[in-house]
Amino acid sequence: MGRRFGALVIDWILCLLVSGLFASPARDAWAPVLVLILLDGLFLGLFAQTPGMYVTRVRCVDWSDGGRIGLLRALLRGLLLALVVPALLMDQHRRGLHDRLVGSVIAPVPR
Repeated sequence: MGRRFGALVIDWILCLLVSGLFASPARDAWAPVLVLILLDGLFLGLFAQTPGMYVTRVRCVDWSDGGRIGLLRALLRGLLLALVVPALLMDQHRRGLHDRLVGSVIAPVPR
């Protein structure tokens, strides 16, 4: 759980910085959330890791085969993660509702 939370904190800081280029995060609360959804969609869909996940050495992979989840499922996962509640509802495999709905799981990066 610690690495997942650390990855999210790093990604959120990046989202605040990026959204500050086109909006005021203090005034436009939607901007960093939108960037988070797009960041998750792009990076998870293409690389199976966001920048925060790379730093904390975890990745988001398909539950069934361990491959990448693709752009559409990654965007949906990002949207569900932005709702916050799904992430708080974990199963015995530490998969949040957002992970279960898109068929993904957070796994450590092999050394």
